[in-house]
Amino acid sequence: MSDHSIDIKISKASKSKIESVDFNNLDFGKVFTDHMFVCDYKNGAWQTPEITPYQPLTIAPSARVFHYGQAVFEGMKAFKDEQDQIWMFRPEDNHDRINKSSVRMAIPEFPKDVFFEGLTQLLHLEKDWIQKGKGNSLYIRPFVIATEEAISASPANTYKFMIICSPAQSYYAGEVRVLFAEEFSRAADGGVGFAKAAGNYGAQFYPTSLANKKGYQQIIWTDASTHEYLEEAGTMNIFFRVGDTLLTTPTSDRILDGITRKSLIQLAEDTNIDVEIRQISVAEIKEAARKGELKEIFGAGTAAVINPISGFEHAGEKFELPKLDDSYATFFKEKLLNIQYNISEDPHGWRFRV
Repeated sequence: MSDHSIDIKISKASKSKIESVDFNNLDFGKVFTDHMFVCDYKNGAWQTPEITPYQPLTIAPSARVFHYGQAVFEGMKAFKDEQDQIWMFRPEDNHDRINKSSVRMAIPEFPKDVFFEGLTQLLHLEKDWIQKGKGNSLYIRPFVIATEEAISASPANTYKFMIICSPAQSYYAGEVRVLFAEEFSRAADGGVGFAKAAGNYGAQFYPTSLANKKGYQQIIWTDASTHEYLEEAGTMNIFFRVGDTLLTTPTSDRILDGITRKSLIQLAEDTNIDVEIRQISVAEIKEAARKGELKEIFGAGTAAVINPISGFEHAGEKFELPKLDDSYATFFKEKLLNIQYNISEDPHGWRFRV
């Protein structure tokens, strides 16, 4: 997947910051490794990529990213097994998705061979930042921004593709309760909901802050047209367990094609758990909760893997979910982590050795 004939200019940091990092007390996404990958697009082509010491950028105030939001990103992780081998999980899907997001935002696609060679060399440089032990990982953030100095409303002619890395621990959000959206929307038909466009996330912050003031950690978004159907939770895809059946919504131009989401669907099928991929109404979930048939709700995404939800509110009605010893959330998280950390078999070829 990588090609060592690709020329990547590497400038190593004179001294590592790693000795100053407390790996037992990491705030997610606030500590960054020693190096970063950078590649510029100009004159109609991606230029020679570089790996440089992690440092601030110099960028003009007229750069189009600041004015028209041409920015997309991805979220990935690298893991280290007990033999000190480094693994990634389904990275081809991330590359495909950042290009799909780019196309939607009129950003040029990034070459696969350069992406994988840059990623591989960057992770080899930063291998000491990837800690062993289940729950420890290196979070990887590829992103693209429009850098052309121009404030006319049109796509840029120059871009910067970058990859930065941040060591992460097992993500625990505590008791999470959610609000089902009744007024605000995350995405609409024909929009950019399926893309990891930066503005999608910025637009969520205000409604989520209102939910926070009511004592809820997140929002489960509903469809923009009627607010009758459940779609996505904050930055995660959403799953419901009604009886012993797992329900999740189909992907669309409103919903992100989550890599953890599709992995969980496959694992459910592998273990003969019934999965239904269909529209899920607010009314259906509330009725299942009233009858005691709603066993679990959980979010799925790269950062937290699986985030169980303990309760929700909609239209002034509050519901608490049962605490289960045999939860699907725990079962699937364990199965997925065992694949990611090279502990169990990988029947679908999801692991990528770096």
